[in-house]
Amino acid sequence: MKQSIADRNDIDFVLYEQIDVEALISNSKFKNLNRKTINLIINEARNLAIKEILPTLAEGDRTGVKFEKDHVQVPACYHRPYRLMQEGEWTAMTADTALGGQGLPHCVALAASEYLVGANSAFTLYAYVGHLAGELIELFGTEKQKRLYLKNMYTGKWCGTMLLTEPQAGSDVGALTTTAVKNADGTYSLTGNKIFITAGDHDLTENIIHPVLARIEGAPSGTKGISLFLVPKILVNDDGSLGDPNDIVCTGIIDKMGFHGSATCSMALGTRGSCRGYLLGEAESGMHIMFRMMNTSRLAIGVIGFTCASHAFLVALNYAGERLQGKDIERLHDPEAPQVPIIRHPDVRRMLLWMKSHVEGMRSLAYYTHRAMDLAMLSTDKEKQTYYQDLVDLLTPVVKAYFTDRGFDVCVEAMQVMGGYGYTQDYPLEQLLRDCKVTSIYEGTNGIQAMDLLGRKLGLKQGTVFMNLLSEMQMTIESSRKIPLLKPLATELERVANLLGKTALHLGTTAMSPKLREAFAYAKPFLDVVGDVCLAWMHVWRATIAATQMEKIVGSLDPAERIQQAAVNKEVAFYEGVLQTATFFMNVVVPITIGKMTGINSGDTAIIDIPEASLGIG
Repeated sequence: MKQSIADRNDIDFVLYEQIDVEALISNSKFKNLNRKTINLIINEARNLAIKEILPTLAEGDRTGVKFEKDHVQVPACYHRPYRLMQEGEWTAMTADTALGGQGLPHCVALAASEYLVGANSAFTLYAYVGHLAGELIELFGTEKQKRLYLKNMYTGKWCGTMLLTEPQAGSDVGALTTTAVKNADGTYSLTGNKIFITAGDHDLTENIIHPVLARIEGAPSGTKGISLFLVPKILVNDDGSLGDPNDIVCTGIIDKMGFHGSATCSMALGTRGSCRGYLLGEAESGMHIMFRMMNTSRLAIGVIGFTCASHAFLVALNYAGERLQGKDIERLHDPEAPQVPIIRHPDVRRMLLWMKSHVEGMRSLAYYTHRAMDLAMLSTDKEKQTYYQDLVDLLTPVVKAYFTDRGFDVCVEAMQVMGGYGYTQDYPLEQLLRDCKVTSIYEGTNGIQAMDLLGRKLGLKQGTVFMNLLSEMQMTIESSRKIPLLKPLATELERVANLLGKTALHLGTTAMSPKLREAFAYAKPFLDVVGDVCLAWMHVWRATIAATQMEKIVGSLDPAERIQQAAVNKEVAFYEGVLQTATFFMNVVVPITIGKMTGINSGDTAIIDIPEASLGIG
């Protein structure tokens, strides 16, 4: 069966036609980039993913990581592709070229990541986490820290982590107990235990640099008293050479439902009383600094959820086109009727179109968000910088939570398309489903993302950021209205966007009142409807582009002519798919979204009122 990870046609459509990456790279910062080089970058990422990384997906899952004598070994099959990731400078694609990166826009790096991450996300985490940790040093580190660590981390020579969670604290970071005592030489001695640490130890790199949250002796309790420290696995001498091992060790690895190739470690600091750390940034600003990494990580985890969905959908789609079973429903009782591919069966087509609509909608929203990151970085106008960064901040919990929930749902639906075969290890779906599930838990569970959206992001700047998002949708509505074919979709998008605005006002007002518990009981359903409406917006935007292009090619938007041309012209077939998918999402998915908002606005308080005993406790 043909193995696909991502849809290149749709990637190109979103990059070049929807978010207009060529306008973005006209900025002098990207003077060495053009459409040809972008295509070459994506092609090279695809080749590396298909030839080198994808073969490690099942093998890495079945081999898993091994823990022996305080050290972790990754699956042996990971070593060659990791070296190739380093050599190809894939480990920090958006970083400056002088520091070992490729200097790419975030939205172009995302296109490459669709293949690299989609091939084996458990593997690529090792390659990417050093960049995420390194960005903290680039933003907040001293010149010495940058000189000693940054290039080695960006090039993947050294890896990085995030030591945040503790056994007794979990998501309540303020309850951490790891302590830091200042030494005479300005370093700190750290003591404590951390858990659920991705890539906490492994044998892919010669060193690992751990950003560690800890409380300096005498600092205030809660999150305000937390500082951030750099704790190398191997101490680094002033000339950049490696010194002695530091007093930070892996005490065990955690057995998980999926992500077997990813080392999830328990870590102990200072068991011999000699764990040395270096303060990063100002004392007691640890949470502020760490949140820079966490927000980037949350977008990255959302992308993992999306790429699992893309991979799963394409596996199911290819299978459905090849698997012969049953007769066409119109000839069900004809003994002479031949078997047909299951893609001919209406219920299978329903599942495939549901998956397609969510995968493509998520792709467009992901690229839109990453383009906003680029625009915030490139703009010399402070107001525009702030405008785009605010949109990124608002959409971050949506991308993280909605993509990971829907990504898992797509994996479930893809397995259903394949029936019993999808449940076996002969195909990658059962692993994609297991691997995808952790993304809704990573970097703050999706319930926490929903609380962030309602409690922090919805009220940003007195709600103007959320209103800016609705205004962006309105611009798409006005454009689509000019095309008669799309007027019904534009009208429906306007209706659901207006209802979202009213729902946000209702929930936001309730959250500011004594009934805040009732508001937060609906925080997660609210995040879900924000995600749905954002995808509806993306689909109407996509349909507007497709209809315009279709009219140029076909000469009209007459349905019969479009269908006839789609049978012989691949470009027309693609744009017809965009139109039909948008119609399906607006007419079939959005009504369910409206029903969800009816529930949110109902004011029902059963979630709060029901006694624990009535839930079955005691």
